[in-house]
Amino acid sequence: MQIFQQIIFIIIAAVAVIIFSKKIMQIRRNIFLGKKEDYNNNQSLRWKNVLLLAFGQKKMFRNPLVAIMHFIIYAGFIIINIEVLEIFIDGIIGTHRLFSSALGNLYGYLINGFEFLAIGVLTVCIIFLCRRNVIKLKRFISHDLDGWPRSDANYILITEIILMTLFLTMNAADTILQSRGYGHYAKHLTGNFAFSQFIHPLLNDFSNSSLLMLERTCWWLHIVGIFAFLNYLPYSKHLHIILAFPNAYYARLLPEGKMHNMPEIQNEVLYAMQPEVAPTEVSTPGKFGAKDVFDLSWRNLLDAYSCTECGRCTAACPANITGKLLSPRKIMMDTRDRLTEVGNNINENKSFKDDGKNLLSYISVEELRACTTCNACVEECPVSISPLEIILELRRSLVMEDSNAPQEWNTMFGNVENNFAPWKFSPDDRDKWVEEL
Repeated sequence: MQIFQQIIFIIIAAVAVIIFSKKIMQIRRNIFLGKKEDYNNNQSLRWKNVLLLAFGQKKMFRNPLVAIMHFIIYAGFIIINIEVLEIFIDGIIGTHRLFSSALGNLYGYLINGFEFLAIGVLTVCIIFLCRRNVIKLKRFISHDLDGWPRSDANYILITEIILMTLFLTMNAADTILQSRGYGHYAKHLTGNFAFSQFIHPLLNDFSNSSLLMLERTCWWLHIVGIFAFLNYLPYSKHLHIILAFPNAYYARLLPEGKMHNMPEIQNEVLYAMQPEVAPTEVSTPGKFGAKDVFDLSWRNLLDAYSCTECGRCTAACPANITGKLLSPRKIMMDTRDRLTEVGNNINENKSFKDDGKNLLSYISVEELRACTTCNACVEECPVSISPLEIILELRRSLVMEDSNAPQEWNTMFGNVENNFAPWKFSPDDRDKWVEEL
């Protein structure tokens, strides 16, 4: 019977790891569909960003109470799953609480620490569910999240509550069986744990066989639930649990608000001002700006997969606050949706087959024009995502590839081209206002 359970466990674990790895490789491929850019400079500062932004969640602490709760749920879930290592090894070799003998009294302290964190995760998950579904904070009831995105957040919180409950119940049943000296449980006397002991009154009347069934059921559901959670991540906004770290490492180190100019355009202006420096042959770029995900940088696409959909960017956006259609969060969600669609197209056809769509099929012209390029969305993002870069690239394509700009912009463009300034005055007349002084 034991060898049969080990075989089943190994098969489940292998299938879970293979499926997860395959999906992660597809996501990696999708990210590198974007244009190449080098983000390997200043590695010391990049590792500092990983420690502060990803591990330390520095930007979250602008709101200390929410930051502490988020840190509990994040750190708690990660640290508790260190115990999964023991469960994983137990499942493969058929042991029970393998580390208890080797660690001695330290083992009890570790499990007590895990239970403390489990209670913290349970409590914070319930609070977060209430914030989303009872209090209904404005950024969580936005139409950006209608449908799957809103359900996704709730599914994750509920799953974490279930996993923590299974963990505590498993420990409670285990320690009762230990105290009764039942079977192999008698060989691993850990004593009662900090919080699971409070479940004992609910289980004391259970028979040994019922407790054994309960403990084994919780054990299996806990580890299989973690495997399922692992394979759910690539389809969820909670993929940021993994991608927050590379996203922080490859964060932009440019001064805040600095935009990427196109050298070709800058040279055109230079050659117009100083024709004598113009080369005889001038190369032109294949495209201006971006029309689809292929035209964005791989860093923009990593941003899209790293987005937590927290809505802090949209809450800080002055265009959105004044009722305009723009939502930086939606920009990132739309980019990810389009990238996922492109990835599925490649999976089906072995290479991308034109589907008659592009990123501008998801994001409207009105949204792009509403952006004031104030950089508030970038500043607010906990993991330094930049919706602004995507907006600028799409807007460049509209204006420079499709000649799609408001009349006011076209007037300004014409003035810049003819008068070298946004105003209608010619260069010769520009200083005449001084005569009136």
